[in-house]
Amino acid sequence: QAQLVESGGGVVQVGGSLRLSCAASGLNFNSVGMAWFRQAPGKEREFVAALTWNGVTAEYGDSVAGRFTITRYNPKNAVYLQMNNLTLEDTAVYYCAADPTSFRPFIRRTEFNLWGQGTQVTVSS
Repeated sequence: QAQLVESGGGVVQVGGSLRLSCAASGLNFNSVGMAWFRQAPGKEREFVAALTWNGVTAEYGDSVAGRFTITRYNPKNAVYLQMNNLTLEDTAVYYCAADPTSFRPFIRRTEFNLWGQGTQVTVSS
């Protein structure tokens, strides 16, 4: 059974950094795109970042571009989200997600349908 498990969340001060990790199992990780989404209390889920199966193409949400970086390490079936210069507005539950279509050469944000349980990121002042 496919599973995604996020880790690395926590409490950090404004301007600080965190690195989230997502470990995948039960899926052909090397051939699928991966993404990060987030959801703050009372708000809709928001796209954060995504990376194609081969790591060639990345996309970022407007609110995180230039501060966050998504990477993947296929030998460990892992995807990461480096978050720098965090602001209060980055407080949310962060979810890892997988695209079910193998070898998709582009990112289609609506296609990610396998989700992890989420990890809480809290930015404090």
